[in-house]
Amino acid sequence: MRKWNKADPDTGLIRRQRTFLKMQTPGDFYRRDRDWHPPACAPEYKSSITRSPRYRLVAMPHSLSETTGPVFGHNDIDPMDRDLITNFAQTGAAPIGERIILHGQVLDQNCRPVPRTLIEIWQANAGGRYRHRNDHYFAPIDPNFGGCGRTLTDENGFYTFHTVKPGAYPWPNFDNSWRPAHIHFSLFGEAYAQRLITQCYFEGDPLINLCPIVQAIPDPNGVDMLVAKLDMDTTIPFDSIAYRFDIVLRGRHATPFESRPEGN
Repeated sequence: MRKWNKADPDTGLIRRQRTFLKMQTPGDFYRRDRDWHPPACAPEYKSSITRSPRYRLVAMPHSLSETTGPVFGHNDIDPMDRDLITNFAQTGAAPIGERIILHGQVLDQNCRPVPRTLIEIWQANAGGRYRHRNDHYFAPIDPNFGGCGRTLTDENGFYTFHTVKPGAYPWPNFDNSWRPAHIHFSLFGEAYAQRLITQCYFEGDPLINLCPIVQAIPDPNGVDMLVAKLDMDTTIPFDSIAYRFDIVLRGRHATPFESRPEGN
């Protein structure tokens, strides 16, 4: 797999984060902005009506076994795991679709890089179909595309995936509902109990503004945090176009996550 150059980290998301932090009192923890993240119940996102909690949440302290190990090391991840172009393809074959590089940096609330974070992704193929027995969309299965990969962030919090751009697909929310092209992200901390899940969309997709899941986020800047930006500086000519998607783990302007029952 090729080695890609990383874009200047002091741009875009990080610049906005630095501006935000200058207005804050230094501290170890910034309270979450409830107006920034989606509510647990968003009626236009139909399944959230039955999935959202109806009663006050109960704090459950983690046990020692939940907050310790396993520790993920680079020896646990094969370099091919992050290359979805080749990790499922037959010898000499490749998946169908627009080849893309998806890369970025994982940051904490103070814009410090978070190294050695395990990132897993899963996605539909270029036709908008998942390799899953419960996906019955008419688009065909691509025999050379598995749709999942994983990697560890490096010492500066950077990660890279090579994949194909997923297609949009219909879903049974309301009549004529379509999901924009997106890739699911799962981030692990030092143990399996420390897991965050989100989705990454792509700049310029007109379906983003029509998606009830995306529009459940009350602040447009929060929506923007979920949109990967075109990055021509990292594109490989005549090979793969590139998008950058940075992730902030916590704080008032944390990337919106799906795995917290109160909406973040």
